Amino acid sequence: MIHTRFTREFDIEHPIVCGGMTGVGTAELIAAVANAGALGFLSALTQPTPAQLDEEIRRTKAQTDRPFGVNLTILPTIRPVPYDEYRQVIIDNGIRIVETAGANPSDHLPAFKQAGVKVIHKAVAVRHSLSAQRLGVDAISVDGFECAGHPGEDDIPSLVLIPAVAAKVDLPIIASGGFATGSGLAAALALGADAINMGTRFVATTEAGVHMNVKNQIVLNTERDTRLVFRKFRNTARVARNAVSEQIREIEDRSETTFDDIAELASGARGRQAVLAEGRMDDGMWWAGQSQALVTEVLSCAEVVDSIISEAEELLGRTLPDLLKPSDSQVWQ
Repeated sequence: MIHTRFTREFDIEHPIVCGGMTGVGTAELIAAVANAGALGFLSALTQPTPAQLDEEIRRTKAQTDRPFGVNLTILPTIRPVPYDEYRQVIIDNGIRIVETAGANPSDHLPAFKQAGVKVIHKAVAVRHSLSAQRLGVDAISVDGFECAGHPGEDDIPSLVLIPAVAAKVDLPIIASGGFATGSGLAAALALGADAINMGTRFVATTEAGVHMNVKNQIVLNTERDTRLVFRKFRNTARVARNAVSEQIREIEDRSETTFDDIAELASGARGRQAVLAEGRMDDGMWWAGQSQALVTEVLSCAEVVDSIISEAEELLGRTLPDLLKPSDSQVWQ
């Protein structure tokens, strides 16, 4: 077993996390992650209303008796999102761990703290991690440049960013971006993290509620098969390389273009329907990290978690006597 500060403080069997993924983080996947001994997060805003989130939490509880969390991503939107109502559904259902992402979570922390909810905040820089620590969150999930989604504008990869954060932050750290294997987990622990977060690896599992074409494409793709989009608008996002992401890049490269020129191509609703639901791989934008190069087959969540832990234990057992000394935050046994 690999015990770390994260597994102890969050009462999770393995130091592995499946962070919130819009359109993917639903009951079947998150229950399977929990049953495998890892920590999974339902995506609150995948559910169109707070009432539907309530139902999704109940569906997840019907499939697992192990801990799971809910991701609440806070972003500016054209239509106001009833964040307070989503937050109350989380609290009323007795969820004990929340992952926040996007904007500053300070408006939500008092209610979560009063309800005994632990908050993990996603950050993409040392300065953001320190800010989250000052706000009073319970852990930091640090996204390196390799990650799917929004890696920020600094372009710092996990190999540098994780130890840089660990040197400044006193909270448990979850390393995110580029992780899909046991060697990655061992490396993250050596760099000062207490767990790893995987998104792309969990999309390519039997329980993920996406079209099989998506899972097979992840297996086929290499580390070169992602694209950075929205960089022109300082909202950089890493997505899978396909016809749509290439078209977005081509439009962005024109000096006179604005976001309105790519809005329809970049539509999240289009990507979820055309790609994730229907498997039309070149008809919408979809998210994938560079870690897809490390995904060689579609497995169950239990197989993924078991193989990662087994590989990490073997590597740590081989190197620990000579290279690593357990500390208060990390103990391998």
